[in-house]
Amino acid sequence: MRNLSPSDLTFLWNGCQRCFYLKVMHDFRRPRTPMPRIFTDIDLKMKDFFFGKQLSEISAALPEGEVYLAGKWVQSQPITLPGHSLQCYIRGIFDTVIRLSDGSYGVIDFKTSEVKEKNVAFYSRQLRAYAYSLEHPAAGKLGLSPITKLGLLVFEPSEFLQKGDQLQYIGRMAWQECPMDEGAFLAFLDKVYTVLERPEAPEANEDCQFCSYRDKARNTGL
Repeated sequence: MRNLSPSDLTFLWNGCQRCFYLKVMHDFRRPRTPMPRIFTDIDLKMKDFFFGKQLSEISAALPEGEVYLAGKWVQSQPITLPGHSLQCYIRGIFDTVIRLSDGSYGVIDFKTSEVKEKNVAFYSRQLRAYAYSLEHPAAGKLGLSPITKLGLLVFEPSEFLQKGDQLQYIGRMAWQECPMDEGAFLAFLDKVYTVLERPEAPEANEDCQFCSYRDKARNTGL
C-alpha cells in the first residue's frame, strides 16, 4: 500500500510526474530545499493569532464558527478505485480546520500572498485530500464530518506603518472559497493510480531541473 501526501498530489504531481512516481513507488526522493525560516515564522505567528477566533472577526465572507484545530496529522482509509489493483492512503498535516455553528467543519489554508484566482484551482486538490482523509479516516486516526467548506484565507500586504522602532505590515484578509467536489477528487486519483501502476516511471517534465541534472550526471559518467 502506498502513501500519498496531499502536498505531493499538488506540488510534485504538477511539477514532474516522474519524480512523483519515483517517490511514491520507490521512495526515491528529491533533495529537500529548505524554506527560509522567516516564512515558517510568519506562518506560525498567523496561525497562533487566529487560533480560537470567531470567523466573523476574520472575514465577513465566512459563516458563523471558529478556528478549531491547526497542524494535525490525518490519515485516510485505504482507497480502492474501480479498475485498479493498487491501493493507496492519504497522510499529511493539514493547516487549519474551522468548526461551523451548524456542526460541520471546513479545511482552510492561511496564505501570505497576492490574491489570485488561479490559487483556488491550484490549492483545491490539496484541501480536498485533507477533507477526504477527515471524512474517511483510518482506524484510530482523526476524523471530522461533514466537511462543508474548503478555502484560502489570504493576507495580501499593501503597506508598512512605523511606530517608533517597530514596523507593521498592513493589508487585507481575503477569503477564496474552493469547490467541494469529492467526485472530481476521486476522478483525479484515478489518473494518479493509472500512472503509478505503470511498470516504469513516466517521462520527466521538460522543466524538471532535478531530472535534468540526474540525466546529465548519468550521461557524463559521474
